Amino acid sequence: MFSRLSRLSRPRALAVSAVPVAALLAVAAFAPLPFTVAQPGQTTNVLGFDRGKPVITITGAPVRQTQGQLRMTTIVATGPSVDVDLGDVADAWIRKDRAVLPHDSVYPSGQSDEEIEKHNTAEMRKSQNSAVDAALGYLEEDPAKVKVTLHLADVGGPSAGLLFSLGIVDKLAGDDLTGGRNIAGTGTIDADGKVGAVGGVALKTQAAARDGATVFLVPKAECAIAQEQLPEGMTLVPVTELTDAVSSLKALQKGGDVPKC
Repeated sequence: MFSRLSRLSRPRALAVSAVPVAALLAVAAFAPLPFTVAQPGQTTNVLGFDRGKPVITITGAPVRQTQGQLRMTTIVATGPSVDVDLGDVADAWIRKDRAVLPHDSVYPSGQSDEEIEKHNTAEMRKSQNSAVDAALGYLEEDPAKVKVTLHLADVGGPSAGLLFSLGIVDKLAGDDLTGGRNIAGTGTIDADGKVGAVGGVALKTQAAARDGATVFLVPKAECAIAQEQLPEGMTLVPVTELTDAVSSLKALQKGGDVPKC
């Protein structure tokens, strides 16, 4: 085989060699890849309503009339069973409003779409419980007397925890946290008020800017990622705990110094 190929002229040999390469590229262009493509998703003001229902309902304690907005942010990703090919990846790489993520970093491997949906719903429920515990603990409210119900449809995962806690604090505390501003953010939260990283923050800042936010609360560990494609005019405020998130918002509202990424 090699001897016959050696008698071909160089252009002819290159042309013959290119045939299997082109075939491989054609197959690769349509073959599914282990990636997920994400883009900015919805934002929701936790001080407001979702589908006609209050996002936060509190009974057993006086509730303050709030101003401004506290927006939780999301990303939208291709579904767990959706095939992503080379063309999808190439398109996402050149767009600022898209991100290519390893499939297993977004969805648990080896699970069906139904199992993943249940997992995300359970994570959201757990996050909501932690958010309530963190907020009531910060305010030293008795959870046996103060009841908090959280409502947010069609959103899964734990990344709204910080904003839920801040919304509860804003409704129950005497101080206004927003000063009438449109403030957005993201971050998990545990029952002790510690804020954790979430992923997708560069896309979430874009969603926040699209919906009018000018301040974004970001887990401190993700400051650098959030700065990569930060929308113009957006202020990044790093947080590690509920306490410093509240302190930063109070300082911002009063015109004081606020930590920045």
